[in-house]
Amino acid sequence: MSQLLDNLNPEQLAAVTLPPQHALILAGAGSGKTRVLTTRIAWLIQSGFCSPQGILAVTFTNKAAKEMVTRLSAMFPINTRGMWIGTFHGLCNRFLRAHHRDAGLPQLFQILDSGDQLASIKRLLKTLNVDDEKFPPRELQHFINGKKEAGLRPAAVEAWDDFTKRRVELYAEYEAQCQREAVVDFPELLLRSYELLQRNEPIRRHYQARFRHILVDEFQDTNVLQYRWLSLLADGGHEGGASLFCVGDDDQSIYGFRGAEIGNMRDFEREYKVSSVIRLEQNYRSHGNILDAANALIANNSKRLGKSLWTDRGAGEPIRVYEAFTDTDEARWIVEEIQSLVREGTSRANIALLYRSNAQSRVLEHQLFSSGVAYRVYGGLRFFERQEVKHALAYLRLINNPDDDTAFNRVVNFPTRGIGARSIEALVDASRVFNTPLYQTVPHLSGKPGTALAQFVMLIERLRKETASLPLYEVVAHVIEVSGLRAHYQAEKEGQERLENLDELINAAVNFSTEAGAGQLPDEPVVEMNSVLAEFLAHASLEAGDHQADPGMEAVQLMTVHAAKGLEFDVVFLSGLEEGLFPHENSAQAEDGLEEERRLMYVAVTRARHRLYLSFTQSRMLHGQVRYNLRSRFLEEIPEGLTKWLTPPSPRRSFVSEPSARYFSPNSSKQAMPSMPPPPLLRSRDLGGLSIGQNVTHARFGDGVIVAAEGSGNDARVQVKFGADAGTKWLMLAVAKLTPVSG
Repeated sequence: MSQLLDNLNPEQLAAVTLPPQHALILAGAGSGKTRVLTTRIAWLIQSGFCSPQGILAVTFTNKAAKEMVTRLSAMFPINTRGMWIGTFHGLCNRFLRAHHRDAGLPQLFQILDSGDQLASIKRLLKTLNVDDEKFPPRELQHFINGKKEAGLRPAAVEAWDDFTKRRVELYAEYEAQCQREAVVDFPELLLRSYELLQRNEPIRRHYQARFRHILVDEFQDTNVLQYRWLSLLADGGHEGGASLFCVGDDDQSIYGFRGAEIGNMRDFEREYKVSSVIRLEQNYRSHGNILDAANALIANNSKRLGKSLWTDRGAGEPIRVYEAFTDTDEARWIVEEIQSLVREGTSRANIALLYRSNAQSRVLEHQLFSSGVAYRVYGGLRFFERQEVKHALAYLRLINNPDDDTAFNRVVNFPTRGIGARSIEALVDASRVFNTPLYQTVPHLSGKPGTALAQFVMLIERLRKETASLPLYEVVAHVIEVSGLRAHYQAEKEGQERLENLDELINAAVNFSTEAGAGQLPDEPVVEMNSVLAEFLAHASLEAGDHQADPGMEAVQLMTVHAAKGLEFDVVFLSGLEEGLFPHENSAQAEDGLEEERRLMYVAVTRARHRLYLSFTQSRMLHGQVRYNLRSRFLEEIPEGLTKWLTPPSPRRSFVSEPSARYFSPNSSKQAMPSMPPPPLLRSRDLGGLSIGQNVTHARFGDGVIVAAEGSGNDARVQVKFGADAGTKWLMLAVAKLTPVSG
């Protein structure tokens, strides 16, 4: 027993050796919560409070469950096979397998993962002849899962309008289809387990008597139904019920968008009359300056249970802050700093690049690729491998080369346009007969398949014609719009990230034109767009190649802040600390959105062991145009004594208190932009022969007049007022083809 408890700090020891009772352990980042959980289980068993079979331990990932079992096996000889340790879904699957008849399931029922569930919903809509534009499959999937996670069957869902009523009917049809096919989705595992426990008293009493100690990891991430499931097993906190030992950190609750309910921690403390709230505040990961910054940040949140991290490892290095001119400059500086760190002996595997939005990875990946630095995107795909980016590239490939059968197959029915598998099969057969590419084979088909495919060919021909004389970035933007990709992802409940990636593809085209010298000023000879497009597509293919590090190879880690939770690195770079990006502009519309963004920032800061870099830019490419930024309020919330500016700091700017005025969004007229110095205007002689007030014409937008100009070098741009249809637009001077018009 003494060996088991050796090297625990006083708070960890108090948590591990609590007598059987309900307890809430507030475990700060890097405070050893996994050690506390596993040691608690071992202590309960060795002290005789219960047998291994009397333990139920719930985690959120299979990785965490396996680590817990491994640590327990190393602590003392015990057969862990009979113990119930696993994720919510894994444990509910085990429960339903044992009681499949009572749950109304066959013994060999199958589980649908998220992709299988979406395919099942699409098949249902097709069978019922439901318009999938009015009821997008992914949005319906989100609706169904949300209701299940709230514990609601179709009959219990209130429908206030015809649209919601129809979605509820489709929910019921989906349930019936799953029951016929003997399949369950992930939310169904938990809901059906909960319902069985609730209605079947003998089964409920059996498990309440068996599990005397229920331990929960990452309790702040539980949703409403998970909390109810735990309460049923613990007999609602009644005397004689199981003891609930909940470990979590309200300051790291960052999954509100997935249904996580941070209020469960406060509800548990109140409903179970928890007298033992233990705070694990000693951090074993980071140096003092990093922790002081994290504490100062999170102190600005009002709805906290409260704790403050500390360490005995010393203050360590100051937090380095860098202000870049553009996102390209920021990426270049980050990669140069990484190369310097590697030369000094830092392992690439211990360096992480974090960002708020997936779309930010593109410019970082490009710079890493160009510099020959091996990297790996953790928990996600590289930019040019992402579904929506590959769809857009496929359309561009068809414009450049209609005989590209791979590109044709990818987007011929995406977004859906009524071209089914049979039509494609008929086209492929005809292609073999006539020995022609698919695109050229379409005229040989008749009937409904021929008509639908001909319309697709007409779309590609239209795109080829309309983009023939446009600059590269306008080609990409036009294709994204006219192909229907933007509208498709706008209709998705969670399509925002995919839209951001499509916008970043436009930015990539701008940067490629600038770096490759493909953009022409008005007085330069015109470069054939097909050749520029072909070069860009080759560039995309090369960056999507095999440069990402092989498994086991030492590589820099790239990831979103969400993906970084639970990880730690010697060196962390956090880029894009700008208002509207981090905190994200969407948080202004969400209840407690800013507080969750600050918790996300807290998670990012506490990933660093020894060195932390924070960076932001004065301007960033957005929708193919330059946007000027304010640095993030989160930088303002870090005490000055903890930071070391690598560039001369620009004057601090204060923010007004009203949430509606905190963000600048180019898409919202209701949100006021905090005052900032205007960017410098270009003189007329710097406009490549043009001048403010000059009449010009543009291949796509028509005639207009230059009304303003700003920026410098490759970032120089002009504002042109076109006709009523096109309106006023900012255009990059280096790539936009503007022709002067007299008069």
